[in-house]
Amino acid sequence: MSNPPLPSPLIPRQPVPSLQVPTLEHGSFCLADDAAENFTLVVFYRGLHCPICLKYLLELGRLQAEFDKRGVKVIAISSDGRERAQAMADKLKAPALRMGYDLSLAKAREWGLFVSTSRGTTSIGIEEPAHFSEPGVFIVRPDGTLYYGAVQTMPFARPHFDELLAALDFALQKNYPARGEYIGAV
Repeated sequence: MSNPPLPSPLIPRQPVPSLQVPTLEHGSFCLADDAAENFTLVVFYRGLHCPICLKYLLELGRLQAEFDKRGVKVIAISSDGRERAQAMADKLKAPALRMGYDLSLAKAREWGLFVSTSRGTTSIGIEEPAHFSEPGVFIVRPDGTLYYGAVQTMPFARPHFDELLAALDFALQKNYPARGEYIGAV
């Protein structure tokens, strides 16, 4: 029996995998049709069971308008079903934040995300799903190519959204290219 393929990193300046998920209040999300002025910020989170995700998404919701001002559309996505995604949205109280759900674990792997197995009930008393993806943050250009990517194997030490805003200001002002694009021999 062979092992399933491990996640592989996405390459800057190359097309990202397709991405289409339902959202709670904003219809169906399709990355190819998102039509962001400058970028789409895709934030993959672990799910309702994760207290760190709640804190992280509260910060994202607080800064949503700042991303909007920069021509950056934002979506938060998990493999949770609609009911759990709605419970997370109810906690966030950020109606402008697009909340995607039903991300397949196969699609998570295409995006280079790691998948974990349940350890039971979390510190906030919510059962983990049998399998779920770990966090990832991606900034995608309107042409569907990767500008920035960060993937975690754990819920800790994620990129800070205020630092991403400052980086986007620099990138937009200087027309700074995506880096990490070289895939030749080393």
